Amino acid sequence: MRTPATQGATIWLTGLPSSGKTTLAQALASRLTREGHRVEVLDGDEIRTFLSAGLGFTREDRDTNVQRIGLVAEVLARNGILVLVPVIAPYADSREAVRKRHEASGTPYLEVHVATPLQVCAVRDVKGLYAQARAGRLSGLTGIDDPYEPPQAPDARVETQLQSVGESVDVVHALMADRGLL
Repeated sequence: MRTPATQGATIWLTGLPSSGKTTLAQALASRLTREGHRVEVLDGDEIRTFLSAGLGFTREDRDTNVQRIGLVAEVLARNGILVLVPVIAPYADSREAVRKRHEASGTPYLEVHVATPLQVCAVRDVKGLYAQARAGRLSGLTGIDDPYEPPQAPDARVETQLQSVGESVDVVHALMADRGLL
């Protein structure tokens, strides 16, 4: 086993609900941990339960949520942790503000677009969100009646419907290695 790098970084995995962000983050975290790296996964659902409890799903609340997660990620990354952030973060300006926070502190930040098509996400529907939206019991679902602004120039694009979880992990791992983060 190699000696792990002490350089931290944030790897933000953005995409629609049920695109595979958390599955990818957990699999990548397992690989990085086996390699001896210090890793944290800041899961969007967990953050909403604890750090962002009480926030709704207005544009302002979504931005506040993303900025809170971005701050925690940047602090951890600045202190030598590889931080994986599987969070929708639907608005480009919110994600850009997080990137700028990282740049200001000299902390590496990579944006990975988990670019799974809406139709595939709706079939996966792991939380039942799309079914609830179709039935009229849920409004404000990102990609349905609330916008998702896909990254225009992500550091990597992963199409989970075309590759296995392992292949998706390989794409992000290779990016991290190429950027000197491993």
